[in-house]
Amino acid sequence: MSECRKYYDILENAVESCGLSFSDKKYEQFIKYKDLLKEWNEKVNLTAIKEDEEIIKKHFIDSLKVFKFEKLKEAKKIIDIGTGGGFPGIPMKIIKPEIEMVLLDSLRKRINVLEDIANKIEITDISTIHGRAEEFAKQAKYREKFDAVVSRAVANLTVLSEFCIPYVKVGGYFVALKGPSVEEEIKEAKNAISILGAKLENILEIEIEDSDLKHNLVIIKKIKNTPKQYPRKAGSATKKPLK
Repeated sequence: MSECRKYYDILENAVESCGLSFSDKKYEQFIKYKDLLKEWNEKVNLTAIKEDEEIIKKHFIDSLKVFKFEKLKEAKKIIDIGTGGGFPGIPMKIIKPEIEMVLLDSLRKRINVLEDIANKIEITDISTIHGRAEEFAKQAKYREKFDAVVSRAVANLTVLSEFCIPYVKVGGYFVALKGPSVEEEIKEAKNAISILGAKLENILEIEIEDSDLKHNLVIIKKIKNTPKQYPRKAGSATKKPLK
């Protein structure tokens, strides 16, 4: 077992607070993931967070806290849009290995890194897509094919909704991991969410173990098919957000 064993307890507590099980194998996967992130980060920009404890709290625990939303535990097929360093998709996959997980990112270098990490930490049934969310959402293979979409991308909720909601099956969920102040963002996004065939269902406040960090899960339910014209072509959602 790694010298980082001291992190076992906070990871275990975080996982168990979501009603899920932890194990030595999962711990070892997280520690190897952390080490590979640090190693790769010297060549490819994956994260500005470089301290071990901060990686564990601000990336791993923040990511796996999506399971505070109980219905995510039932999702069989999930896509992580704008995954970056693999968040929240890889921590979710470590904790629930039975999920069929897809990671999408627009930067080829990051996708190459994530494929290497997935291989080295020995997670299977995980695939990657290099490209823009707007383009793949138009493909029959991906459009409205997922039980859930998760994203911790930095785009505001109006833009992120146009990227993500088209991937969600009717009856499924888009879960956006957001910072502590989301009220204004949600207010501005409500009409866009409706246009895209969904509705705001809940906002869950998340606390990170052994820290003062508080984040939010914005839970959006897909209630009808997204109109075919959405998402618009690449760049449109950012330049002219839905009103």
